[in-house]
Amino acid sequence: MTQQAKSARRESDSRSAPPSAETPLLHSPAASEQRTARIMGAWFLGTFLFSIPAYFFFEPLLNDPDYMADGGSASRIGIGSLLEILLAVCGIATAVVIHPIVQRVNRSVALGYIAARTVESILILVGVLSLMAVVALHQDLAVTGDSNDTYTEVSNALVVLHEQTRLLGPQFCAGLGNGILLGYLMWRSRLLPRPMVMIGLIGGPLAVAAGVGVLLGAWEKAAGLPVALTAPEAIWEFSLSVYLLVKGFRPSPILIGTPMTPAEPPKTLPS
Repeated sequence: MTQQAKSARRESDSRSAPPSAETPLLHSPAASEQRTARIMGAWFLGTFLFSIPAYFFFEPLLNDPDYMADGGSASRIGIGSLLEILLAVCGIATAVVIHPIVQRVNRSVALGYIAARTVESILILVGVLSLMAVVALHQDLAVTGDSNDTYTEVSNALVVLHEQTRLLGPQFCAGLGNGILLGYLMWRSRLLPRPMVMIGLIGGPLAVAAGVGVLLGAWEKAAGLPVALTAPEAIWEFSLSVYLLVKGFRPSPILIGTPMTPAEPPKTLPS
């Protein structure tokens, strides 16, 4: 075989060779996987659509424990409670729906993500129960005519309990689950653009750090610094939901769709 023929054969082999470990073969998303991506995006968007209005329904009671005793609307608190129940459902659903795909990256981390979202949702529901208990106490007070001082003390304790569940749930668990665990799974799988995922990998630890500062008394939860530290996590979660709804998953080595042909190496000009 002449030297020219050997060179041509080596070039042909290099074009047909499978991708290396550094550049794994990408697969486009199957129809079922793209459907999963959009369902996950919808559940994530639901966490925003339910959590933000819920806070405004609860806001009078959170700022004034005597709100119910002063004639506040029980229906308003009931609507806020319903929204937070739906928020808890969305939180668990975001982890469950993506599990069959991301477990191909790391089964333990995928299960850890479900666990983090489940604990977060349980804490949210504990907070809902505390505010529903305030309403129930007010209704009981209207019937029995007990001392308003006793009612105020118990109401204050229940409102404080709700605030602590917000710290341990949406602050710690979301930073750990959505930021660190989901960010790791998305980075390894390449299902989302890596610059976007990097926001989550940075924002998750920052959100946890903000919660630790509140827990240790370094700052108030509503102070400027913890809000700023939590902002990247919120940006990551919102951008994730919009991207999945609009574009779905990117080609990834863990998907089962059509393999994508590796790009041909650049041709060299003869010397």
